[in-house]
Amino acid sequence: MIKPVNKNASAEAISVLNYLSDIKGKGMLIGQHTLTMAQEELEHLEKVTGKLPALCGFELLSYSPNIVEKNCDEEALKEINENRGTLERAYEWAQKGGLITLTWHWYSPIGGKDKSFYSKNTDFDASKVLVEGTPERKAFYSDMDAMAEILQEFKEKKIPILWRPFHEAEGDWFWWGVKGMEVARQLYRLMFTYYTEEKHLDNLIWVWNNPMAEGYVGDEYCDIVTRDCYPPAHEHTSLKEKYEELKGFAPEKPLAIAEIGTLPDVGKIRDDRLDWLWFMTWSGDFALSEKFTTKEFFAQQYNHEFAITLDKLPKLY
Repeated sequence: MIKPVNKNASAEAISVLNYLSDIKGKGMLIGQHTLTMAQEELEHLEKVTGKLPALCGFELLSYSPNIVEKNCDEEALKEINENRGTLERAYEWAQKGGLITLTWHWYSPIGGKDKSFYSKNTDFDASKVLVEGTPERKAFYSDMDAMAEILQEFKEKKIPILWRPFHEAEGDWFWWGVKGMEVARQLYRLMFTYYTEEKHLDNLIWVWNNPMAEGYVGDEYCDIVTRDCYPPAHEHTSLKEKYEELKGFAPEKPLAIAEIGTLPDVGKIRDDRLDWLWFMTWSGDFALSEKFTTKEFFAQQYNHEFAITLDKLPKLY
């Protein structure tokens, strides 16, 4: 069984972890990210495959407390406006019994322009969050408080969440990664401690997202280790090398593909005996077009005997 890193994990979170432990090597959850109220991806994929994913991803970018619209270009405003209210869709998804994972493209806690989760659009210095008494630390905790209120609603409704903060922490493209992996690791640990010990968000299942050994947050801080993968168009594999890299530094942790563009091959994953827990296809063209994966291949994967879609998911909470 997967022992939760939060010793006070809710019964619902434990139920999900137990289920993930049970399916390890026996099946793989199919996931799909969505960004908008319309959730075009789900409607499209149900038509193409006849099924819905077991895991649905939701975006928190518009829930960032420090969005300054006058500093945002048209592209950013469009994305923000289309994302607003989408957690209502998450509650609806929970009513269907589906699993939920949340991604937060966190707009810079201080300053920034346009899509200020990108490091190129803000001079917010994440390393200063680690220093007591700084404006950066105060803003960071203020934003965490605002997000904790949102997550608290899920806790009160007894909805468990696969929580993946500070994603792609190995890169310099987000403000939480641009100061290096050690800073990103410490930011995650600050959040973990604050949310588990102070805010008691016991419905969260902690997901780390970084493929680099030198950036690993540590076994005691995450339930699941993940990475994001964007293979070449129409290159469908088991991602065996990517799996082995994670296993090399987190041998005791279950593994998953938190984001992917081109679909992996579920049959090859089974044949290679890789116990990836899930993959989550990213939104937009990755799901809605055939630029990366054909409709035929989507249908094959969703209907593969090794694949776990919403109709195969037992009641977990």
